[in-house]
Amino acid sequence: MHITRFDQAPAYEAPNHFDMRCLRLQGKEAGPSSQMWMGMSQILPGGHTGLDGSSIEKLYLVLEGELHVVSELEGQRDEQVLRPYDSCRFAPGEKRQLVNRSPRPVLVALVMANTPPAA
Repeated sequence: MHITRFDQAPAYEAPNHFDMRCLRLQGKEAGPSSQMWMGMSQILPGGHTGLDGSSIEKLYLVLEGELHVVSELEGQRDEQVLRPYDSCRFAPGEKRQLVNRSPRPVLVALVMANTPPAA
């Protein structure tokens, strides 16, 4: 068993993430994990990510607040609102954007596969 205490979770910077604070809860620098890692982000009002794609499947779970999620796949764009305990999956290759359009912070958990180290 490996435990990461919240007050010891390492912060990390993610590209194209604005007005967000990201913590690694499991995996990578937070501890051993062979297949996946888990993070948590606080998104301030007006905070967002870019509309970017990834080769890795991503799972999000809203813990607090209201989060707008935008997806784009094969030219089809969709936007939905997630509230506490709503979750969302983005497929590999699907562009995704997270946006906080509310006046309150949003807390969201993320789970995704580990990527192999660059050769």
